[in-house]
Amino acid sequence: MSTQSFDPNNAQNLIEVEKQFAVKAVEHAQTYWNLLEKVHPRSLKLTKLDDEIYEHTMSTFPEFNEENHVHLVKLDEDWLKSDIGKKKWREFCQVYEKKVKDYNFGSLIRTDARKEYGETNTIFVTRIQFYAIEIARNRLGLNDGAHEIAKADAEKERLKKEKAAKKNGTS
Repeated sequence: MSTQSFDPNNAQNLIEVEKQFAVKAVEHAQTYWNLLEKVHPRSLKLTKLDDEIYEHTMSTFPEFNEENHVHLVKLDEDWLKSDIGKKKWREFCQVYEKKVKDYNFGSLIRTDARKEYGETNTIFVTRIQFYAIEIARNRLGLNDGAHEIAKADAEKERLKKEKAAKKNGTS
């Protein structure tokens, strides 16, 4: 296929490529959740450009500053995918094309910062959108609850493994 006649808006997704992207997105989400468990979100640094990304995010999306940051706590997928939302995010993302590696790769993000990743609390966004939203959530303390959930999940898993090891050791 010639790239000159390639129209990305009408491209068909190849199943294997989709699967590879999905695997990478899940791995990225798991890594981030593990980071939230181990590092307090307010001190977590996701990129070398966190300060710039945060300032740019908050100035470009003033709605994130409204009413206790309600639009950052709970993302509105319809707004993100609306024509206006897409346009604003496209312009925002382009700024990082040469600054952030894999800025346009797909990532999974929690729609509700108060909950963990799950089937009903996850949407697909670009990597730079993930950084923009999660850096803001971290700095504003909106991921503090997720940090506690992640720590509790890790402790439950540790106790489960410890119990299984004792059971296997005494049998």
